Amino acid sequence: MRVAGAGVARWAPMTSEIDFDGARVFAIPMRSRFRGITVREGMLIEGPAGWGEFCPFVEYDDAVAARWLATAVEQCTVGWPDPVRDTVPVNCTVPAVGPTRAHEIVTTSGCHTAKVKVADHPGSLGEDLARVEAVRGALGPGGAIRVDANGRWDVDTAVDHIRRLDRAAGGLEYVEQPCRTIDELATVRRAVGVRIAADESIRGADDPLKVAVAGAADIAVIKCTPLGGVRRALRVAEAAGLPCVVSSALETSVGLGAQLALAGALPELDLACGLGTVALLAGDLVATSAHPVGGHLPVPRTPATPDPALLDAHAADPERTAWWRARLRRLVDNS
Repeated sequence: MRVAGAGVARWAPMTSEIDFDGARVFAIPMRSRFRGITVREGMLIEGPAGWGEFCPFVEYDDAVAARWLATAVEQCTVGWPDPVRDTVPVNCTVPAVGPTRAHEIVTTSGCHTAKVKVADHPGSLGEDLARVEAVRGALGPGGAIRVDANGRWDVDTAVDHIRRLDRAAGGLEYVEQPCRTIDELATVRRAVGVRIAADESIRGADDPLKVAVAGAADIAVIKCTPLGGVRRALRVAEAAGLPCVVSSALETSVGLGAQLALAGALPELDLACGLGTVALLAGDLVATSAHPVGGHLPVPRTPATPDPALLDAHAADPERTAWWRARLRRLVDNS
Protein backbone atom coordinates (compact mmCIF):
# COMPACT_ATOMS: atom_id res chain seq x y z
CA MET A 1 0.00 0.00 0.00
CA ARG A 2 1.39 3.44 -0.94
CA VAL A 3 0.18 6.70 0.57
CA ALA A 4 -0.19 9.52 -1.93
CA GLY A 5 1.42 12.90 -1.69
CA ALA A 6 4.86 14.44 -1.28
CA GLY A 7 6.45 13.65 2.02
CA VAL A 8 4.16 10.70 2.72
CA ALA A 9 5.49 7.92 0.52
CA ARG A 10 8.68 7.54 2.56
CA TRP A 11 6.54 6.16 5.40
CA ALA A 12 4.82 3.68 3.07
CA PRO A 13 6.61 0.59 4.42
CA MET A 14 4.95 1.22 7.79
CA THR A 15 1.43 1.95 6.58
CA SER A 16 0.45 -1.71 6.49
CA GLU A 17 0.65 -1.64 10.29
CA ILE A 18 -1.78 1.27 10.60
CA ASP A 19 -5.45 0.61 11.27
CA PHE A 20 -6.86 3.08 8.75
CA ASP A 21 -10.25 1.37 8.71
CA GLY A 22 -10.48 1.75 12.49
CA ALA A 23 -9.71 5.50 12.44
CA ARG A 24 -11.96 7.52 14.71
CA VAL A 25 -13.54 10.75 13.45
CA PHE A 26 -14.04 13.53 15.98
CA ALA A 27 -15.88 16.86 16.05
CA ILE A 28 -15.16 19.19 18.98
CA PRO A 29 -16.85 22.60 19.33
CA MET A 30 -14.66 25.68 19.67
CA ARG A 31 -15.10 27.93 22.69
CA SER A 32 -15.04 30.93 20.33
CA ARG A 33 -14.95 31.13 16.56
CA PHE A 34 -11.32 30.74 15.52
CA ARG A 35 -9.85 30.78 12.04
CA GLY A 36 -13.44 31.04 10.82
CA ILE A 37 -14.51 27.71 12.31
CA THR A 38 -16.78 26.80 15.21
CA VAL A 39 -16.14 23.02 15.24
CA ARG A 40 -12.73 21.32 14.98
CA GLU A 41 -12.85 18.07 13.05
CA GLY A 42 -10.29 15.38 12.36
CA MET A 43 -9.34 11.73 12.74
CA LEU A 44 -7.21 9.65 15.05
CA ILE A 45 -5.37 6.70 13.53
CA GLU A 46 -3.61 3.95 15.45
CA GLY A 47 -0.27 2.42 14.50
CA PRO A 48 2.52 0.37 16.11
CA ALA A 49 3.91 3.37 18.03
CA GLY A 50 0.56 4.68 19.26
CA TRP A 51 -1.93 7.21 17.93
CA GLY A 52 -1.56 9.96 15.33
CA GLU A 53 -3.90 12.81 14.46
CA PHE A 54 -4.98 13.63 10.90
CA CYS A 55 -6.79 16.98 10.92
CA PRO A 56 -6.23 19.12 7.80
CA PHE A 57 -8.80 21.89 7.56
CA VAL A 58 -11.74 20.95 5.40
CA GLU A 59 -10.96 23.43 2.60
CA TYR A 60 -7.50 21.95 1.94
CA ASP A 61 -7.08 19.83 -1.18
CA ASP A 62 -5.62 16.34 -1.13
CA ALA A 63 -2.10 17.50 -2.04
CA VAL A 64 -1.96 19.67 1.07
CA ALA A 65 -3.79 17.12 3.23
CA ALA A 66 -1.19 14.48 2.32
CA ARG A 67 1.45 16.34 4.34
CA TRP A 68 -0.85 16.34 7.36
CA LEU A 69 -1.25 12.59 6.93
CA ALA A 70 2.54 12.21 6.81
CA THR A 71 2.73 13.84 10.24
CA ALA A 72 0.15 11.42 11.64
CA VAL A 73 1.94 8.44 10.06
CA GLU A 74 5.29 9.52 11.53
CA GLN A 75 3.68 9.92 14.94
CA CYS A 76 2.01 6.53 15.05
CA THR A 77 4.78 4.49 13.39
CA VAL A 78 8.33 5.71 13.99
CA GLY A 79 7.71 8.34 16.66
CA TRP A 80 9.78 11.49 17.14
CA PRO A 81 13.46 12.45 17.50
CA ASP A 82 14.96 12.62 20.98
CA PRO A 83 14.34 15.99 22.66
CA VAL A 84 17.02 18.35 23.93
CA ARG A 85 14.74 19.89 26.60
CA ASP A 86 12.04 18.60 28.92
CA THR A 87 9.62 21.53 28.77
CA VAL A 88 8.82 24.38 26.40
CA PRO A 89 7.53 27.87 27.21
CA VAL A 90 4.19 28.61 25.58
CA ASN A 91 1.95 31.58 24.92
CA CYS A 92 -1.78 31.66 25.45
CA THR A 93 -3.85 32.40 22.34
CA VAL A 94 -6.51 35.09 22.36
CA PRO A 95 -9.06 34.77 19.53
CA ALA A 96 -11.09 37.64 18.13
CA VAL A 97 -13.11 38.15 21.32
CA GLY A 98 -14.12 41.19 23.32
CA PRO A 99 -11.80 42.84 25.85
CA THR A 100 -13.42 41.26 28.91
CA ARG A 101 -13.07 37.75 27.52
CA ALA A 102 -9.53 38.50 26.31
CA HIS A 103 -8.53 39.60 29.81
CA GLU A 104 -10.06 36.43 31.29
CA ILE A 105 -8.25 34.13 28.84
CA VAL A 106 -4.89 35.62 29.72
CA THR A 107 -5.34 35.73 33.49
CA THR A 108 -6.50 32.12 33.68
CA SER A 109 -3.81 30.77 31.32
CA GLY A 110 -0.81 31.11 33.63
CA CYS A 111 1.25 32.20 30.61
CA HIS A 112 3.54 35.20 30.48
CA THR A 113 3.19 35.64 26.70
CA ALA A 114 -0.02 36.15 24.74
CA LYS A 115 -0.67 35.82 21.03
CA VAL A 116 -3.60 38.00 19.99
CA LYS A 117 -5.57 37.45 16.81
CA VAL A 118 -6.23 40.65 14.86
CA ALA A 119 -7.63 41.58 11.43
CA ASP A 120 -10.53 39.18 11.87
CA HIS A 121 -12.68 41.27 9.52
CA PRO A 122 -12.43 44.56 7.59
CA GLY A 123 -12.71 47.51 9.94
CA SER A 124 -11.64 45.51 13.00
CA LEU A 125 -8.92 47.92 14.14
CA GLY A 126 -10.95 49.44 17.00
CA GLU A 127 -11.76 45.96 18.32
CA ASP A 128 -8.15 44.88 17.86
CA LEU A 129 -6.83 47.83 19.83
CA ALA A 130 -9.27 47.23 22.69
CA ARG A 131 -8.36 43.53 22.77
CA VAL A 132 -4.62 44.25 22.87
CA GLU A 133 -5.06 46.85 25.62
CA ALA A 134 -7.04 44.34 27.69
CA VAL A 135 -4.31 41.74 27.21
CA ARG A 136 -1.67 44.20 28.36
CA GLY A 137 -3.76 44.91 31.44
CA ALA A 138 -3.97 41.20 32.19
CA LEU A 139 -0.27 40.47 31.62
CA GLY A 140 1.09 43.53 33.35
CA PRO A 141 4.17 45.40 32.13
CA GLY A 142 6.45 42.36 32.16
CA GLY A 143 4.47 40.13 29.80
CA ALA A 144 5.04 39.80 26.06
CA ILE A 145 2.34 40.43 23.45
CA ARG A 146 2.49 39.24 19.86
CA VAL A 147 -0.28 39.69 17.28
CA ASP A 148 -1.23 37.59 14.25
CA ALA A 149 -2.96 39.05 11.19
CA ASN A 150 -2.89 35.85 9.08
CA GLY A 151 -1.78 37.81 6.00
CA ARG A 152 -4.96 39.88 5.79
CA TRP A 153 -3.43 43.38 5.48
CA ASP A 154 -1.98 45.18 2.49
CA VAL A 155 1.33 46.97 3.04
CA ASP A 156 -0.05 50.42 3.88
CA THR A 157 -2.67 49.00 6.25
CA ALA A 158 -0.07 46.81 7.92
CA VAL A 159 2.32 49.68 8.56
CA ASP A 160 -0.44 51.86 10.02
CA HIS A 161 -2.06 49.15 12.14
CA ILE A 162 1.22 47.78 13.46
CA ARG A 163 2.22 51.20 14.73
CA ARG A 164 -1.13 51.67 16.46
CA LEU A 165 -1.17 48.18 17.94
CA ASP A 166 2.40 48.61 19.14
CA ARG A 167 1.35 51.70 21.09
CA ALA A 168 -1.75 49.97 22.48
CA ALA A 169 0.38 47.04 23.63
CA GLY A 170 3.04 49.20 25.21
CA GLY A 171 5.41 47.41 22.85
CA LEU A 172 4.81 44.30 20.71
CA GLU A 173 7.15 41.33 20.78
CA TYR A 174 6.44 40.73 17.09
CA VAL A 175 3.73 40.74 14.42
CA GLU A 176 2.99 37.45 12.70
CA GLN A 177 2.27 37.35 8.96
CA PRO A 178 0.92 40.90 8.53
CA CYS A 179 0.78 40.50 4.73
CA ARG A 180 0.52 37.60 2.33
CA THR A 181 3.65 37.66 0.17
CA ILE A 182 7.35 37.58 0.98
CA ASP A 183 7.92 40.87 -0.85
CA GLU A 184 5.15 42.56 1.15
CA LEU A 185 6.60 41.26 4.42
CA ALA A 186 10.00 42.66 3.50
CA THR A 187 8.50 46.08 2.72
CA VAL A 188 6.61 46.19 6.02
CA ARG A 189 9.66 45.03 7.96
CA ARG A 190 11.70 47.94 6.59
CA ALA A 191 8.96 50.42 7.51
CA VAL A 192 8.24 49.52 11.15
CA GLY A 193 10.27 49.09 14.29
CA VAL A 194 8.53 45.86 15.32
CA ARG A 195 9.89 42.41 14.52
CA ILE A 196 8.06 40.48 11.80
CA ALA A 197 7.35 36.74 11.96
CA ALA A 198 6.59 34.62 8.89
CA ASP A 199 4.12 31.74 9.15
CA GLU A 200 2.20 31.01 5.94
CA SER A 201 5.14 32.36 3.91
CA ILE A 202 7.40 29.68 5.42
CA ARG A 203 4.98 26.85 4.65
CA GLY A 204 4.17 28.12 1.17
CA ALA A 205 7.73 28.77 0.00
CA ASP A 206 9.42 26.16 -2.16
CA ASP A 207 12.62 27.22 -0.38
CA PRO A 208 12.14 28.48 3.20
CA LEU A 209 15.51 30.24 2.97
CA LYS A 210 13.87 32.76 0.61
CA VAL A 211 12.14 34.41 3.56
CA ALA A 212 15.45 35.09 5.30
CA VAL A 213 17.35 36.05 2.15
CA ALA A 214 14.63 38.55 1.19
CA GLY A 215 14.88 40.22 4.58
CA ALA A 216 11.20 39.48 5.01
CA ALA A 217 11.16 38.27 8.62
CA ASP A 218 13.00 38.21 11.90
CA ILE A 219 11.30 35.04 13.16
CA ALA A 220 10.09 31.81 11.53
CA VAL A 221 6.84 30.25 12.75
CA ILE A 222 7.07 26.49 12.22
CA LYS A 223 4.18 24.02 12.33
CA CYS A 224 5.13 20.39 11.88
CA THR A 225 1.59 19.16 11.20
CA PRO A 226 1.23 20.89 7.78
CA LEU A 227 4.92 20.41 6.95
CA GLY A 228 4.84 16.61 6.99
CA GLY A 229 6.22 15.68 10.40
CA VAL A 230 8.73 16.60 13.06
CA ARG A 231 11.79 15.53 11.08
CA ARG A 232 10.83 17.51 7.99
CA ALA A 233 9.97 20.54 10.14
CA LEU A 234 13.42 20.42 11.72
CA ARG A 235 14.94 20.59 8.24
CA VAL A 236 12.69 23.51 7.32
CA ALA A 237 13.70 25.35 10.51
CA GLU A 238 17.36 24.83 9.70
CA ALA A 239 16.86 26.06 6.12
CA ALA A 240 14.99 29.16 7.25
CA GLY A 241 17.99 30.23 9.30
CA LEU A 242 15.92 32.32 11.71
CA PRO A 243 14.90 32.07 15.37
CA CYS A 244 11.88 29.76 15.48
CA VAL A 245 8.53 29.66 17.23
CA VAL A 246 6.61 26.39 17.06
CA SER A 247 2.88 26.91 16.68
CA SER A 248 -0.05 24.52 16.72
CA ALA A 249 -2.49 23.77 13.91
CA LEU A 250 -5.38 23.63 16.36
CA GLU A 251 -4.96 19.95 17.20
CA THR A 252 -6.30 18.03 20.16
CA SER A 253 -3.80 16.95 22.81
CA VAL A 254 -3.04 13.87 20.70
CA GLY A 255 -1.86 15.82 17.67
CA LEU A 256 -0.34 18.59 19.74
CA GLY A 257 2.22 16.06 20.96
CA ALA A 258 3.99 16.25 17.58
CA GLN A 259 4.30 20.04 17.84
CA LEU A 260 5.68 19.72 21.37
CA ALA A 261 8.12 17.08 20.15
CA LEU A 262 9.31 19.53 17.47
CA ALA A 263 9.75 22.31 20.02
CA GLY A 264 11.60 19.88 22.27
CA ALA A 265 13.99 18.85 19.49
CA LEU A 266 14.92 22.29 18.10
CA PRO A 267 18.60 23.02 18.83
CA GLU A 268 17.69 26.51 20.09
CA LEU A 269 14.39 27.82 21.43
CA ASP A 270 14.45 31.34 22.82
CA LEU A 271 10.80 32.35 22.34
CA ALA A 272 7.55 31.03 23.78
CA CYS A 273 5.69 28.70 21.43
CA GLY A 274 2.07 28.90 20.30
CA LEU A 275 1.09 25.56 21.79
CA GLY A 276 -1.38 26.50 24.50
CA THR A 277 -4.27 26.02 22.08
CA VAL A 278 -6.16 23.09 23.61
CA ALA A 279 -7.88 25.74 25.73
CA LEU A 280 -9.59 26.96 22.55
CA LEU A 281 -11.47 23.65 22.28
CA ALA A 282 -14.58 22.92 24.33
CA GLY A 283 -13.36 19.37 24.88
CA ASP A 284 -10.45 17.01 24.28
CA LEU A 285 -9.75 13.36 23.49
CA VAL A 286 -7.46 12.54 26.42
CA ALA A 287 -8.18 12.44 30.12
CA THR A 288 -5.36 14.86 30.98
CA SER A 289 -5.22 17.68 28.45
CA ALA A 290 -2.09 19.57 27.43
CA HIS A 291 -2.77 22.72 29.44
CA PRO A 292 0.22 24.90 30.40
CA VAL A 293 1.39 25.03 33.99
CA GLY A 294 3.41 28.09 34.89
CA GLY A 295 3.57 29.02 31.21
CA HIS A 296 5.20 25.70 30.19
CA LEU A 297 4.21 22.36 28.69
CA PRO A 298 6.14 19.09 29.02
CA VAL A 299 7.74 17.51 25.96
CA PRO A 300 6.20 14.05 25.38
CA ARG A 301 8.34 11.06 24.43
CA THR A 302 5.43 9.05 23.04
CA PRO A 303 1.99 9.97 21.64
CA ALA A 304 -0.90 10.47 24.03
CA THR A 305 -3.51 7.72 24.16
CA PRO A 306 -7.13 8.85 23.63
CA ASP A 307 -9.76 8.06 26.20
CA PRO A 308 -12.42 5.74 24.66
CA ALA A 309 -15.23 7.54 26.48
CA LEU A 310 -14.07 10.91 25.11
CA LEU A 311 -13.75 9.48 21.62
CA ASP A 312 -17.37 8.40 21.90
CA ALA A 313 -18.47 11.72 23.40
CA HIS A 314 -16.87 13.72 20.58
CA ALA A 315 -17.65 11.36 17.70
CA ALA A 316 -18.65 13.12 14.50
CA ASP A 317 -22.11 12.52 13.05
CA PRO A 318 -22.52 9.88 10.32
CA GLU A 319 -22.37 12.37 7.44
CA ARG A 320 -19.12 13.98 8.60
CA THR A 321 -17.66 10.57 9.48
CA ALA A 322 -18.30 9.37 5.94
CA TRP A 323 -16.71 12.54 4.50
CA TRP A 324 -13.53 12.09 6.54
CA ARG A 325 -13.26 8.37 5.82
CA ALA A 326 -13.55 9.06 2.09
CA ARG A 327 -10.85 11.74 2.35
CA LEU A 328 -8.47 9.42 4.17
CA ARG A 329 -9.14 6.54 1.80
CA ARG A 330 -8.29 8.71 -1.25
CA LEU A 331 -4.93 9.59 0.24
CA VAL A 332 -4.16 6.02 1.23
CA ASP A 333 -5.26 4.42 -2.04
CA ASN A 334 -4.27 6.92 -4.72
CA SER A 335 -0.76 7.36 -6.01
